[in-house]
Amino acid sequence: MASTPISSSIAGAPTQSLNLAGGLENLRIKADKDPKSAVREAAKQFEQMFTQQLLKQMRDSTMNSDMMENEGTKMGTEMLDSQWASKMSGLPGGLSDVIARQLERQMGIAQGVTAKPATANPMPVDPLHADAPVALPQKAAAAFITAHTDAAAAAEKETGIPAKFMIAQAAHETGWGRKEIKNADGSNSYNLFGMKAGPNWKGATTDITTTEYIGGHARKVTQTFRAYSSFAESFADYASTMKNSPRYAAVVASGADANGFAKGLQKAGYATDPSYAQKLAKMIHMTERVQQTLA
Repeated sequence: MASTPISSSIAGAPTQSLNLAGGLENLRIKADKDPKSAVREAAKQFEQMFTQQLLKQMRDSTMNSDMMENEGTKMGTEMLDSQWASKMSGLPGGLSDVIARQLERQMGIAQGVTAKPATANPMPVDPLHADAPVALPQKAAAAFITAHTDAAAAAEKETGIPAKFMIAQAAHETGWGRKEIKNADGSNSYNLFGMKAGPNWKGATTDITTTEYIGGHARKVTQTFRAYSSFAESFADYASTMKNSPRYAAVVASGADANGFAKGLQKAGYATDPSYAQKLAKMIHMTERVQQTLA
C-alpha cells in the first residue's frame, strides 16, 4: 500500500515531510487493543510538531533585539512554544482530525468507530436510557425478540398486554439487550424493564447510576433496582405489577393500541423521561416490523 506523506511548508522554511509509512507498521503492532486511540494520539503528535514549527517561524519572522537574545531566552522561548503547541493540538475539528482520518484509511480502521481496549469496563454508565437502539442491525434485533418471545407470551396471558409491546419496552429499556442492568459483581440482574425496588420489594437488588428527569432536567442519580434469577422472572414480575397495581389499570385497558399503551405508562409515572411515550411507541412499531420479517 502506497504511503501518502503529510507535508508542511512554513513561510519559506524547509519543507518537513512526515512520511507515514515507517510508523504505520509500528502503529499496527502497538494498537492491537485500541487502534482508534493510537491513531488519534499519533495524529495529535503530528499536529503538535506542525504547530510548534509554525510558532517558531512566526517568532523568527518578527523583529527582535540581539541584545535581548541569548541561549537562556532562546530555550525559554522554545519551551513556551512547546507548551502552546501541546495545548493547541488535538482539539476537535483541528489538523489532527484530518491527519487521523488519513491514518485510519491507510490502516484500514473503520471510520467513526471507536475501538475499546479488551480490558474496558463492559458495564455502561446508564443502562436504562439507550436512545440509540434504532440503529441496531435487524439481525441483532431479531435475536432479542426471539430470545424473549416465550416469556412475553406468558406475560400476555396474565395481563392481556400484547407480547410485542412488552418486548419493545424491554428493548427500549435495555438498548436491545446491550445495556442490561448489572449486579455489583458484574453478573446480570435480568431486569429488562428497569423495575425499581421500593420498600415492599423483598427480593434481591442492585444499585446503579441512571438518568432521572427532575423538574424537567436530566440528573444522574443512584437508584436501587430489582434483580432476578432469569429473564422469565423479570417478565413475570412486570406482568404482576401491571395486572395488580391500580396505577397501571389504564395501561392494561389500552388493549392493542400502541400509542395508548405508551402514553398510559408515561401518565402513570412509569418513567420520568418526558419523551418516554414517544420513544416507546416508536420502538413498538420497529419491533412489529422486525417481527414481520420473522413470520
